[in-house]
Amino acid sequence: MIRELEVIDQKLIKCNQCPRLADWRESVTERKSYKNQKYWRKPVPGFGPKDARLIIIGLAPGAHGANRTGRIFTGDSSGDWLFIALYNAKLARIPTSVSKDDGQELSDTRITCAVHCAPPENKPTTEEIANCATWLELEIAAVLPTARAFLALGAIAWKSTLLALSAIGEEMPRKRPNFGHGANFKFQGSDGNNRMVIGSYHPSQQNTFTGKLTRSQLDSVVRKAGRFAHARPL
Repeated sequence: MIRELEVIDQKLIKCNQCPRLADWRESVTERKSYKNQKYWRKPVPGFGPKDARLIIIGLAPGAHGANRTGRIFTGDSSGDWLFIALYNAKLARIPTSVSKDDGQELSDTRITCAVHCAPPENKPTTEEIANCATWLELEIAAVLPTARAFLALGAIAWKSTLLALSAIGEEMPRKRPNFGHGANFKFQGSDGNNRMVIGSYHPSQQNTFTGKLTRSQLDSVVRKAGRFAHARPL
């Protein structure tokens, strides 16, 4: 399984399937505050242990966050919010994530995204989301033996997660809630293990600045997902 994920990540980094995204990630203008840093400018792979119990799915790398640092949810305000919540839930070693060499480690948690390249205005097209779906399917299939909970950050991540689980052979319940903050449902996996999908508003500035998502709300869903993931041995 570990080797399989390493191969997936290596192939992912070389992907150029979406011309618009490839052009954008490679040509985005550096901010003056980062002028002495070399931007990553490639697809961003998942981050966290290969045998994680909790899988967190975001939307896409930020132009000056993961597209700069090369690590998902690292170097921008969305990552600041997420990693504080993970730290509060004892799922992250430190409460910040600023660079690939900052010493951050996740405990039984892996973070990935629906789209692995930074999109203009943080808005990937329907076609780009579909193109990237294969990578999410491969990653989820690789971690499924240990995965117990899936936390989807935003409506696109929620839909992409459900489609990926279905694509790899997991049967999603017909009666399940629509996306919303805290929306969740449980299902029995094809291997007999009970699993859960839970939704959260994305910790983007659009949601955090307006108060649509508060720190206590994000803490709550992260803790709930973490508790379920560790409820009992697989």
